[in-house]
Amino acid sequence: MILWVGLILCTSVIVYAGTRLSKYGDIIAEKTGLGGTWIGVVLLASVTSLPELVTGISSVTYAGVPDIAIGNVIGACVFNMLILAILDAIYRPMPVLSKALQGNILSAGFGIFLLSSVAISLVLGNRIFPLGWIGLYTPLLVLIYLFAMKLVYLYERKQVSVFIKEMAVELKYEDISVKTAILKFSINAVFVIVASVFLPKVGEGIAESTGLGQTFVGSIFIAIVTTIPEVVVSIAAVRIGAIDLAMGNLFGSNIFNLFILAIDDFFFIKGPILSFVNQNHIISTLFAIAMTSTAIIGLTYRAEKRTLFLALDSIVIMLLYLANLMSLYMLK
Repeated sequence: MILWVGLILCTSVIVYAGTRLSKYGDIIAEKTGLGGTWIGVVLLASVTSLPELVTGISSVTYAGVPDIAIGNVIGACVFNMLILAILDAIYRPMPVLSKALQGNILSAGFGIFLLSSVAISLVLGNRIFPLGWIGLYTPLLVLIYLFAMKLVYLYERKQVSVFIKEMAVELKYEDISVKTAILKFSINAVFVIVASVFLPKVGEGIAESTGLGQTFVGSIFIAIVTTIPEVVVSIAAVRIGAIDLAMGNLFGSNIFNLFILAIDDFFFIKGPILSFVNQNHIISTLFAIAMTSTAIIGLTYRAEKRTLFLALDSIVIMLLYLANLMSLYMLK
């Protein structure tokens, strides 16, 4: 009972702080002219992924449970794509992916590239030549992440002229300064970090008490909890009409999550972290790739109508998530 109370308490704090992030992210996008996609991919994604970062480092250093860390990172990537379907159900005018700029394909593509690198590394396991105590994949993930951030930035710079035209028509936050927005953004980020510190031990306890195993708990329970900021921020962004802020947050969070995997490997001093975890994580990695690919199809095809209450791409994403859930449960 205490474990579940702790889980609920951490979740409540993350929800409270996360509800305030979208507004200030949108303000920063407006004031700086960097665009919603860039702010979503870099600023929002970095902050909303802080629970995964803190949980991962705590899991490998203090708790000694690398499966929780990797399950959390990959599981969060899967859940982030499920959030796209949730946003589609909330956004009424049209399928949400049809409203988003096709520039989001850039960050989604990098997500697939990084996930594929992780899947290959999981399959090869101990056969990958280590660099000291870290895997060869760790510097690769870092370099791809940095290159992705630069490329998305350069793409957004091309959209500056369009942004300036929009500013000339309407400024939504004239009365709030960028300094105030950054300050309040930072304060709420601190709350997210503090709540995240306690998640690894809670997850380990739930895994032991339920007998579900660390891979399942890390990929499902902890991934859902640490992804709550993405849920709250993305829903808030959609409600204020900042669709690209939401999309950038989700695709950017996946890129940042795989950058976190590299950080986890650095802190895990026993050896390359992917050599010490269950290979069942490959299942979630492949499903994350499939779900992201489906989102790219939705961004490219840009369907004008929904099937029932969801676009077809969102239905496929939901089915893939359920299939991933069932697969992990059967392999627990």
